[in-house]
Amino acid sequence: MIAKNINLDPFKNTKLFTFERKVGVVRYVASFLGVLLLGAVIVAAQGEDPLNAALLILDGAFGGKIQFGNTLRWATPCLFNGVAAIIAFRSGVNNLGIEGQMYIGAFTAGVIGYFCNLPPLVHVIVCLVCAGLAGVVWVAIPALMRLFFQINEYVTTMMMNFIATLLCDYFVIWKIIPALGLTTTSARTPTIQNTAMLSTIVQGTTASTGFFLALAIVLLVFALYRYTIVGYELKQVGENLRFAQVGGVNVKQTFLAIFALSGFCAGLCGGVEVCGGYHKYVSNFSTLMGWEGIMIANICNLNPIALIFVSLIWGALKTGAMAMERATSLNRLTVNLLQMIFVLCVSIDYEGIFRYFEDRKRKRAELAALNGRGGEG
Repeated sequence: MIAKNINLDPFKNTKLFTFERKVGVVRYVASFLGVLLLGAVIVAAQGEDPLNAALLILDGAFGGKIQFGNTLRWATPCLFNGVAAIIAFRSGVNNLGIEGQMYIGAFTAGVIGYFCNLPPLVHVIVCLVCAGLAGVVWVAIPALMRLFFQINEYVTTMMMNFIATLLCDYFVIWKIIPALGLTTTSARTPTIQNTAMLSTIVQGTTASTGFFLALAIVLLVFALYRYTIVGYELKQVGENLRFAQVGGVNVKQTFLAIFALSGFCAGLCGGVEVCGGYHKYVSNFSTLMGWEGIMIANICNLNPIALIFVSLIWGALKTGAMAMERATSLNRLTVNLLQMIFVLCVSIDYEGIFRYFEDRKRKRAELAALNGRGGEG
């Protein structure tokens, strides 16, 4: 249902350069310049040319069809997990269990993709939908604990990450591999059937149609929060629980819906990783993808449109770092370190800093005015 009488556009009838927007510009410019300078110092300290390292990263991310395909491949989980984090945090829910929900989704897709015999299109849809629903089931546990027992979801969602990874490994190592009589040195399910695989969009890479699915979900979430009453209610629950109750919002139902939507996107990410990337469930396949989604959501200030651009940049840095590592003595962890530092820089309370100096300036002006009046007397 489209909201007609509620102003859901926060930028309508506002000045172009508000205080918040000025702070936002300073936040990103200062963080970018600071990380750029620090990165140059770190690279130079290791005996490499910072400019050459930067050019290698750009070439590794956008230097050709294969490189760009790899960028899209690594941007895909950023989009899924980033939008899962945005749904939760924008609505006041602290879902730190995105990593675990993704693992449960990946395991579910891996099992259905191998054991079930279904027609091509139906098979991949079933795998992805079941992966998303598995994420919903997993996130429902901390959601119900918060709703009925008032247990903080910070703790429960984080602990569910460890349980998810260990539980998936248990079923793979002690149930699936022995049952199939496989001989393997790693915890992984067999390769899924071809009917369960997503189409490749760039040949020679594992970039799949999952990227377009992620893009569509991000745009749907943007439209949901900006143009619908449902999105308005989700935001109200997050911003002011009592106000939402007085306004007639079914808080319990909405609260569970927030968890479910976030968990579905995280589980779906795991499904896409299996159906479009690894083509099997692999133990520890995630290099902190869930946490990266949370960090990216923080960088883009919970804005779904900004998420698209930040995810592409994040994917480009990951792809370019691999190319840089092959061509220099630098380790790709150097780029990862700079990414983490950028997240920390963006998280600084620039608004508080601005207000502090503005208050000092105002007090000095008031003191000067009082001194001027005293001199006149």
